[in-house]
Amino acid sequence: MKQVFRSLAAVFLFLSMIFPVAVLAQLSETEAVPSLPADPLSVSVAMQQKRTVHGNPISAEVFCADPTAVEYNGRLYVYGTNDHQQYLEKGPDAENTYERIKSFAVFSTADMVNWTYHGTIDTASIAPWIIASWAPSVVSRVEEDGLTHFYLYFSNSGCGVGVLTATDPLGPWSDPLGHSLITPNTPGLRDCPVPFDPGVCLDKNGTGWLAFGGGTAPEGTDAMPGTARIVRLGPDLLSFDSEFAEIPAPYFFEASELNVLGDTFVYTYCTNWKERSGPVGDLPAPAAACMAYMTTKTPLDPASWLYRGGCFKNPGQSGFDYSNNHTHMHFFKGQWYMLYHTMALKKFMGVRGGYRSICADPVRVDETAAAIPLTGGTMAGVTSSTEPADVLKAQDAAMHFDAAGIRPGAEGRLFTQQAGAWTGVRQAAFPEAETTLDFLLRAQGKGTVEVHLDALNGPVIARASFDSRNAFSVIRAEGLCPVSGVHDLFFVFSDAFMLASSWQFAYPE
Repeated sequence: MKQVFRSLAAVFLFLSMIFPVAVLAQLSETEAVPSLPADPLSVSVAMQQKRTVHGNPISAEVFCADPTAVEYNGRLYVYGTNDHQQYLEKGPDAENTYERIKSFAVFSTADMVNWTYHGTIDTASIAPWIIASWAPSVVSRVEEDGLTHFYLYFSNSGCGVGVLTATDPLGPWSDPLGHSLITPNTPGLRDCPVPFDPGVCLDKNGTGWLAFGGGTAPEGTDAMPGTARIVRLGPDLLSFDSEFAEIPAPYFFEASELNVLGDTFVYTYCTNWKERSGPVGDLPAPAAACMAYMTTKTPLDPASWLYRGGCFKNPGQSGFDYSNNHTHMHFFKGQWYMLYHTMALKKFMGVRGGYRSICADPVRVDETAAAIPLTGGTMAGVTSSTEPADVLKAQDAAMHFDAAGIRPGAEGRLFTQQAGAWTGVRQAAFPEAETTLDFLLRAQGKGTVEVHLDALNGPVIARASFDSRNAFSVIRAEGLCPVSGVHDLFFVFSDAFMLASSWQFAYPE
């Protein structure tokens, strides 16, 4: 359960993050780069923080929670509450009380199995008026200037909802309002003491809708707190075009989320931890801190909302530790997925503080009936690629499904933190005809990178050595054996203090 309600007015000192906070400009092949980090081991890294056979969590290095996602140019961009900031500032054994989090972590994927970490969105510098930034929700649309505009709504602690905008999923982001979009004192908003955890969607006509809420209304009860709200957004997506309406959500607590299936609105939310007093109509009461859902075709009519039951279990009901719950349901490349968070990564690392990590699982959704069968998270997650990575195209060096001894950086780069560091890429596609290909690596530092086939101790198909300490350079190494078809790849780095930005295979010149 979020524990920050006791200190909503507190403002805490923001310390600089060890991860990059800005997207760096792409470097030319000879352009000088900043020197290597003086102490890359300042983030403690266990050599194995995730189980290689699993897809979850999506990152073996970065604590992150409350996911949201948007598709752009064939990639899914995932944003989440940057628990890693709290972890770095308070330490591995401190309770995660969220109050120091003033940034969002950003990941992307083209195939749901290999993920690239893109650094953070520094909300503290973009919107210095915030108390904290949690639980983002994002939409995008093409506007009159021909550009795709992104709108990222977020919780300003428990005090309201802010919004950032950009014309690229990686920013730069700006603060178009200079203040919260919603606070408890927003005109027309009544009996919603904690208007946070926004969930945004665009309907089939391109109209924006925003759900949010928290706390208990003066007339509310444990069974019907009465504080879930929805509003139609104005054409600019930065204003309101309707009155605020209640969503009568049983046992409502937090984590509002909106989807539209045809002409049906689907509202999901996290239930509270209170004792259940009985069924909800003909359905059993939802479990504590599970995700439940409701549907309607007329979202501003409270009486039209139909309670449909639970749709996603609390992590504790699925074999993880119990924790708060926040999901995002997304359709990507022909499959519905549920993004959520668990405590799995911190458990692997032996960390005692409550730091969360994002997971993903395929789910079944009956779009015709707007029905979501009750499911829960798994350690397996997503292990089958929707689109194997083409090895003949340049790939981000930081893209991986598992890794150890590395620290991902902005612009798809990685930093090795110890000798023997490695990353794994699942299901990379080589040409169908068996061919020995050259290996190209764009890197900085000194050492050797070996590419192993299908396992960390698998056959070495390429080996590239380099000594380029002051600038990135491209190394081309002859392949060592022919390969064809789809394989997992493991990149093993000989030394610490090595950087890599991209790799690919190519036919010999």
